[in-house]
Amino acid sequence: MGSLIDNTNHISSTIKEMESYRVLRGRVNSIGFQPDECLIPFLELAGFESTTLIRTFDLRYDLISALVERWRPETHTFHLPCGECCIILEDVAVQLKLPIDGNAVTGVSSISRLATLCYKLLGRSPSEGKFASLRLSWLKANFEYLPSTTNEQEVMQAVRAYIMHLVVPVR
Repeated sequence: MGSLIDNTNHISSTIKEMESYRVLRGRVNSIGFQPDECLIPFLELAGFESTTLIRTFDLRYDLISALVERWRPETHTFHLPCGECCIILEDVAVQLKLPIDGNAVTGVSSISRLATLCYKLLGRSPSEGKFASLRLSWLKANFEYLPSTTNEQEVMQAVRAYIMHLVVPVR
């Protein structure tokens, strides 16, 4: 156990010296756009009110690198000088104030008429023909700004698009 928390050659010592060759670099995918004010009550009803507070953020790559070196995949924990630490779904839910009740949504979906489903949920689809995936840039381009004449159905479609923008993985 002593070797797991040995600090003599750990990346955390490079934070002060700023040795960049040992620091990971990452890519940040921010939300991209903030929801229109008329979407906020519906996002609150769906349990996504805290996501409206997420804007841009600075990542400390040196600290992330230090945590990566402390990660032990065989036990799914961080081994720190003060003991072991494990981040679980409940921790994320508490930080983001997101509900985690209900069944998990996992796996690959096999929707035969993706364009039809997209049109039903969002009121439009990326193309008239077939498409394989929904791009976040398309969601932003079509739902970032709502006209002042937006009706309730269009607001609901924009809420769905914003939630999709939050939870759909980037490809």
